[in-house]
Amino acid sequence: MNEEKIKEAYSRAKEKYAKYDIDTDEAVKKLEDVNISLHCWQGDDVGGFEEPDAELEGGGIEATGNFPGKARTIEELRQDLDKVMSLLPGKQKLNLHASYGDFTGENDVNRDEITIDNFQGWIDWAKERNTGIDFNCTCFSHPKAASGFTLSSKDEEIRQFWIEHVKRCRKIAAEMGKQTGMTSIHNIWVPDGSKDNPVDRFGHRKLLKDSLDEIFEEEYSDEYMRDSLESKLFGIGAEAMTVGNYDFYYGYAIDNNKLFCLDNGHYHPTEKVDDKIASVLMYLDELMLHLTRGIRWDSDHVVTFNEEIKGILSEVVRCGALDNTNIGLDFFDASINRVGAYITGARAAQKSLLYALLEPSELLQDYEENDKLFERLFTFEKMKGMPWGAVWDYYCLKNDVLTDEEVIPEVQNYEENVLANR
Repeated sequence: MNEEKIKEAYSRAKEKYAKYDIDTDEAVKKLEDVNISLHCWQGDDVGGFEEPDAELEGGGIEATGNFPGKARTIEELRQDLDKVMSLLPGKQKLNLHASYGDFTGENDVNRDEITIDNFQGWIDWAKERNTGIDFNCTCFSHPKAASGFTLSSKDEEIRQFWIEHVKRCRKIAAEMGKQTGMTSIHNIWVPDGSKDNPVDRFGHRKLLKDSLDEIFEEEYSDEYMRDSLESKLFGIGAEAMTVGNYDFYYGYAIDNNKLFCLDNGHYHPTEKVDDKIASVLMYLDELMLHLTRGIRWDSDHVVTFNEEIKGILSEVVRCGALDNTNIGLDFFDASINRVGAYITGARAAQKSLLYALLEPSELLQDYEENDKLFERLFTFEKMKGMPWGAVWDYYCLKNDVLTDEEVIPEVQNYEENVLANR
């Protein structure tokens, strides 16, 4: 890393942005305060640590590829996460699924029996790194999810099993938030749905509502835990009907003051998630984002610095909602180096947010309000050629992490000396 050249390039970029009344120092400062939630499931292909070589069950998810070196134990996953975080500027927290707990020895329990004991090791790990943990109930990859219905199941024994699981997950999330000192977002996503057209959509959605009502009877302090609801258009094996679709969860979130999770891979390919943000914020005071990249029918490719992600994060900034938006990643690609995938996706999200913070919002809004639409469009295009990359390099330097030019050799070295030996 050539520190002097980076500073020189940044100084020139700072001057160029100043012509548009953009304070690059302020943009960098704001970016440093944003926490990106790293999802544990990229490290091991969504398997978890309940059973060796567990198969994904319950519909809606599938990891493809078999790149060498995936994490097989909690220790290996933490090792990979540590490596990832060492190569990311700014702040990160962990996003953990319930299936990634410690289930060894006396902790070998079923999902309706999990307690904080299964996750105390993760909490201690997070506290050592001065970070927090977001949490997710795991309503898939389990024999009681094999029918494709969990919280909306018409089998009362199965439905109650999952209700108890989610109740326990909320309690664990609250304890995570209390011990780490950082609010834990507990996100609920279930794979419930039908492969072909069902008759009783209403019945399943009524059951899902009843389950959520029962789950949320226990209240926890917002300081420790917030509930989030994640919708989906369709899933593998649930192409015709997803019980927890956009309309269902959006209505429930508004009615019950819960966070609404917008996952940009969970909509029609031409549907713009950035357009939804202002509407959601009209009725809810906080937002959860899962950033991903959809390709055709598959929603979980590694995030890149693309127009969709830039659009979503630009809209968050334009709405003045950065402080009350929780940003998480959600992808799993087993066809490439998993650590490299983490770093690529996280850096792409951070770059997109920096790009948004470097937007000349006052100028653009002035053009818009005075019907100068050519000027607005041309300015959008002109900003693409601005030296935002120099600001990014300076941000990396300021946070004492490698620049993009240095990342590939570092990841290759980790692959050769760590991943290849697993």
